[in-house]
Amino acid sequence: MKKQHIQIKETSFNNMNEIIHVEKLAFGSDEEAQLTTNLLKDKSAEPVLSLLAFDNKQAIGHILFTRAYINSMKNETLVHILAPLAVIPEYQNQGIGGMLIQEGIKRLKDMGSKLVFVLGHITYYPKHGFIPDAKKMGYPAPYPIPEEVKDAWMVQSLTSTGFITEKGDIICAKAMDKPEYWRE
Repeated sequence: MKKQHIQIKETSFNNMNEIIHVEKLAFGSDEEAQLTTNLLKDKSAEPVLSLLAFDNKQAIGHILFTRAYINSMKNETLVHILAPLAVIPEYQNQGIGGMLIQEGIKRLKDMGSKLVFVLGHITYYPKHGFIPDAKKMGYPAPYPIPEEVKDAWMVQSLTSTGFITEKGDIICAKAMDKPEYWRE
């Protein structure tokens, strides 16, 4: 694979089949594809940022960032949750996920988002600027994260001033507000 052929584009409704295809191939099940579909239809997830990576015209990766809130749905501070990140198997471990994360973070900054959270692999996401154990930093997840995997709940500041945003419980989009989505 030659990375210069990889293009990352913001998605539209016309990309739903490609998004679902990538999610199903990457995870080997329908669960993440269904969650992604539900999040893209969920008004409480807006503004969303959905990006597809293409190798020539083939969709090979997808990332979704959805709106989250600190303490209440009335909070005006713009923050996001990254979920899911998917790369089809034959393109995994080649930097595509990192390209999607970095492009997503750049675009979130441009949108004015202050923080981004992820519940994910502790060996992977810190390579892309995420700080483990967001609860310790004052941002508990929507559902309790078991002590033995608490570092999997991570946060990254998207501002030059760091973590001056108010602290508090993170509230996710309604489509993601189920305990089964909060296990690593």
